[in-house]
Amino acid sequence: MAWQPLESNPEVITKYINQAGAEDVQVTDVYGLDPELLAIVPQPVYSVILLFPCSENYEKFKAEEEERLKDKDQNLPSSTFFMKQITPNACGTIALLHSIYNCMDQIKLKDGILKEFLDKAASLSPLERGEALDGMRTIIDLHKEIAAEGQTEAPPAEENIIHHFVAFVHKDGALLELDGRKFGPINHGPTTPGTLLEDTAKICKTFMARDPEELRFTVVALCKAD
Repeated sequence: MAWQPLESNPEVITKYINQAGAEDVQVTDVYGLDPELLAIVPQPVYSVILLFPCSENYEKFKAEEEERLKDKDQNLPSSTFFMKQITPNACGTIALLHSIYNCMDQIKLKDGILKEFLDKAASLSPLERGEALDGMRTIIDLHKEIAAEGQTEAPPAEENIIHHFVAFVHKDGALLELDGRKFGPINHGPTTPGTLLEDTAKICKTFMARDPEELRFTVVALCKAD
């Protein structure tokens, strides 16, 4: 069953993950990808989340990327948490799960929904994790509650949504793109905790360059709470 899509609203998303059990973290806007605007984003940054429209150009690139990488050893860290998206409009929640579960050395979870799902999903395959999320009533209900709190009216769950969330994290020296619609994580090369935001900005610019007339891109960062 399709979920109502999340709005890319830092205040609402921060409330979501805090209520779900993530402590001492917040989501903040990234107002632009130039160095002077990246410099005002609070550090440390744990992950970067991009919201973008899935255009024909993007879908063509995605298919070509999968053909190029699906049988290639990307040297992915063995501890990478990745899950497939099988639920329509769940991409916002999945981007947050990818962000939090791949930064467990920096983010603390209290007893709650996030810890409960991680305990259930840790030993599962990426597809099984997606199936488990699809049937987890507690997170479905919280997602529905939060989706209704955005500044714009949430579209019906059955409406065809073209926007998609994808997460970028630092993992064992690598910049990983985590997208539940893809075959697996994408290794974009070396990064560090201190340069994650700057290095991800370069990747975000490649998304934008594929559709130069498109303005509907939004970038937020998951970082330590003020």
